[in-house]
Amino acid sequence: MKIKYQKLSFAVIALYFSGNMFAQEKDSLQKEQKIDEVVVIGYGKAKAKDLTGSVSVINLNKAQNQPVADIGQAIQGRASGVNVINSGEPGSNVTFRIRGTGTIQNNDPLIVVDGMPLNGGLNQINMSDVETINILKDASSTAIYGARGANGVVIITTKRGSKKGVLNFDTFTGIQSVSNMIKLLDASQYAQLNNDMLRNAGMPVLPEFSDPSSLGTGTNWVKALFRPAVMSSYSLSYGDRSEKSNLYVSASYFNQKGVVLNTNYDRFIVQINGDTKIKPFLKIGNSVKLQHDVKKSGGYDIKETILSLPTRPIYNADGSYAGPGTNPLLYGDIDNPIGKACIIEKSTKGYNMQGNIYAELELLKGLKFKSLGGAEANIWYDRTWSPKYSWGVKSQENSYLYEGSNRSITLLWDNTLTYDKIWGNHNLNAVVGSSAQTNQFNYLNASVQKFASENTQQIDNGILQPVQHGNSSEWALMSYLARASYNYAEKYYLTATIRRDGSSRFGAGNKWGWFPSAALAWRISNENFLKDSKTINNLKLRLGYGITGNQNIGNYSFASSYNTYQYNFNNQFVSAVMPTVLPNPYVKWEGQEQYNIGFDLDMFNNRVSLVVDGYVKNTNDMLVPMSVPVTSGYSDVYTPSINAGKIQNKGIEAMLSTRNIVKDDFKWSSDIVFSHNKNNAVDINSNTFIPGAKDGNNLNRMFGIIQAGSPVNVFYGYVTDGIFQNQAEVSAHATQNPGSNPGTSTAPGDIRFKDLNGDGVINDKDRTIIGNPNPKFTFSFNNTFTYKISI
Repeated sequence: MKIKYQKLSFAVIALYFSGNMFAQEKDSLQKEQKIDEVVVIGYGKAKAKDLTGSVSVINLNKAQNQPVADIGQAIQGRASGVNVINSGEPGSNVTFRIRGTGTIQNNDPLIVVDGMPLNGGLNQINMSDVETINILKDASSTAIYGARGANGVVIITTKRGSKKGVLNFDTFTGIQSVSNMIKLLDASQYAQLNNDMLRNAGMPVLPEFSDPSSLGTGTNWVKALFRPAVMSSYSLSYGDRSEKSNLYVSASYFNQKGVVLNTNYDRFIVQINGDTKIKPFLKIGNSVKLQHDVKKSGGYDIKETILSLPTRPIYNADGSYAGPGTNPLLYGDIDNPIGKACIIEKSTKGYNMQGNIYAELELLKGLKFKSLGGAEANIWYDRTWSPKYSWGVKSQENSYLYEGSNRSITLLWDNTLTYDKIWGNHNLNAVVGSSAQTNQFNYLNASVQKFASENTQQIDNGILQPVQHGNSSEWALMSYLARASYNYAEKYYLTATIRRDGSSRFGAGNKWGWFPSAALAWRISNENFLKDSKTINNLKLRLGYGITGNQNIGNYSFASSYNTYQYNFNNQFVSAVMPTVLPNPYVKWEGQEQYNIGFDLDMFNNRVSLVVDGYVKNTNDMLVPMSVPVTSGYSDVYTPSINAGKIQNKGIEAMLSTRNIVKDDFKWSSDIVFSHNKNNAVDINSNTFIPGAKDGNNLNRMFGIIQAGSPVNVFYGYVTDGIFQNQAEVSAHATQNPGSNPGTSTAPGDIRFKDLNGDGVINDKDRTIIGNPNPKFTFSFNNTFTYKISI
């Protein structure tokens, strides 16, 4: 039994507990030693020392005991070239970026769990059930997944039965809190600023603000919205193994309260894995995961919370929520954000299943046939209830209800033939196979306003503005694959892969694509001049090249899209169907070619390990919006995509791992991870930019753009040039906001912007690239201390 104390940046205090009950006598402690680690790769396994591609193996001994909601957070900072972004919202999935942004379409990597691609998120998996996590980064390792390997592949395997019967219980509890809380003006400071603003505008100050110091601190809206939050995890598992079979069963519960008021996440998971050898030549098995989760939140808005005035209270004297008054300078013009966070109810209930069964038949010595059938069902229900309210001058006259039902069903059938042969110094592993996958998605939702009684919260009981939507879509993928890995004397390695994919997402002439790759490696440490070295245990050089694809472009990009409309004809409403998107039957794969060079180094009895990779990743035939003239009769807002863009990513990544102290009771290891990536949109088929994210007020202002010659989603805006100090500076400068009213036109104290084109007017023509959202490099330094206490 062991107890561990652990402190993380997002968890103020975390307590981890793990206990084991063995059905047989417990083994002695395993000594730290370097073994021939087996790594799961696409459609097979390989020894870590024999890998020719760039693969990051996550050390689960270091990652599993972290108090985190999902696997993605445990990976964060532990793999070079892998950027993991976590929004912090309870139940949300992390965002992966492997070796930069390679497309303006979907950049998410392919996630494979127990041999089956995962459509749902990583929060569907219990960290305690995971056996291995491997991340395939370069094209020579991801090309086996062809059309889905362009953004990298995350391969996860869950646990099977252990060598002897064992019952295991794991739990942790952590407390989260917000760090670096934003500092805002208190009531006295705001009143003083308000007075200065009005005086500078030649207007009288508000009587309520005549003595700012008397107002005190007022309301800290941000502090009222955020809170320390507890998260807890409980996991119970049983594993057993005999000569012919193994079994692993687990059940887990995870709860995470959000640091934002009235947010919460509950998750329940059951995992059942088993393998049975029916005959010496025949084995069958299964992996089944059942998951249910519930996400809840209120109608919080962090931006509105920040903009709420500190001179306004949260509650009235009678305990009801306070609202703004008639004077916006005194009260502001924003609804009570705390009230909305508390009275509005939002929830998502998910029911997810992922499972597969397989049969493996040994036809001849070294020749095995495996057939795997899998299914994944993701069903979730969304609901939003917003009651009517009246807070000051702000009110919602009618209550509002939205309900939605979503269903995604995926079926998979894989068949592979694997051959292993060793003769003399020659080692060969080959695999050929096929894969068929199909998905169908359906949704149905409705909303309505105003209820005779707010206790009857059903769609049928609404009175005003009923709205309903529903649709379905489907896609299919058919693939053929082959890979051969050969090495001579474990010194010279060659791996070649080819995959052919056919996707329903492309037109008749472009459904199929070829995705080849090849890699070479030289294990220098096995040469005569190094094999007896006491310092260098392993040194291997790697060189790889490959082409992968991206089919995540939507289901019907090759076809025209139609919408239904109603128009008035002779005082009668007539239904009509109108095309909205010009079809592009020539749309095809986004191809990505990648070059990789790297080396692996282990020294000092494997106490120090270093992995370094350099790469160039070129995305060709990237899908970009097509310019459509309105004279065509089609929309120039909803435009088709054409294969005319190019993006390049190039970089270097390194990971240094050291085992500093290795004792029976105490261990200390360190990992230093460094990644540098340079991103460039080489061509977007246009002399102008592609708009990126717009501001929250929909003012047609882009925060980010995609422009040839610059990184993807660079920041776009005005260049500041100080503060106007007096009216003379305002008069001498280019016109920003014309007029003579100091409250609405440019005046002393306003920000001054540069007139980049010199036309004497500050407008959209003076906007330019002002920043890069992509980091120059990422760096992490992880230390893991383990101390065992026997009880």
